[in-house]
Amino acid sequence: MKKGIIVIIGLLVLLVVWGLGIYNGLVSKQESVEKAVGNVQTAYQKRADLIPNLVATVKNYAEYEAGTLTAVVEARAKATSVTLDASNLTEESLKTFQAAQDQMSSALSRLLVTVEQYPDLKANQNYLDLQSQLEGCENTIANARREFNETAREYNTAVRRFPASIIAGMFGFDKKPYFEASEAAQQAPDVKDLFQ
Repeated sequence: MKKGIIVIIGLLVLLVVWGLGIYNGLVSKQESVEKAVGNVQTAYQKRADLIPNLVATVKNYAEYEAGTLTAVVEARAKATSVTLDASNLTEESLKTFQAAQDQMSSALSRLLVTVEQYPDLKANQNYLDLQSQLEGCENTIANARREFNETAREYNTAVRRFPASIIAGMFGFDKKPYFEASEAAQQAPDVKDLFQ
């Protein structure tokens, strides 16, 4: 009888240790997702921080582009007001965040196209430096999003695999959404518009 109790207690201890190992692994993966969310937000914030300098530089040259500059400033304000809560990351919150960022990207694109009309501005060293920094930010954003998606994939795989899915379900480890390309990015640009 005592041997049976000892075996049962031993099995329960092994089961608890096994469950704790899985739980701790899921916590570690969840923390990695939250870190990746922070990296994405930091990359977008760095781009947003460049906007006031870019707008000020363009404003000095492009006096008649007030509407474009206003659109950029408004898009920046909206984009910086929408943040992601890494601990409660949902598909809806990610879409809202991405929509605000896409709006800023679109406004920036319009601004950069407008700048093409001002050769003096295109030759301005301050503008060239800002444009280079903006390019670097876009690359950093793309890398941060890719890293986030990879981290989220690893987490989602761990959460869905059996038997970890049991522990994940018991402790509320929910699947995380992915960054996806915007609808505009999925459509090829019409090249004839560039030459008209």
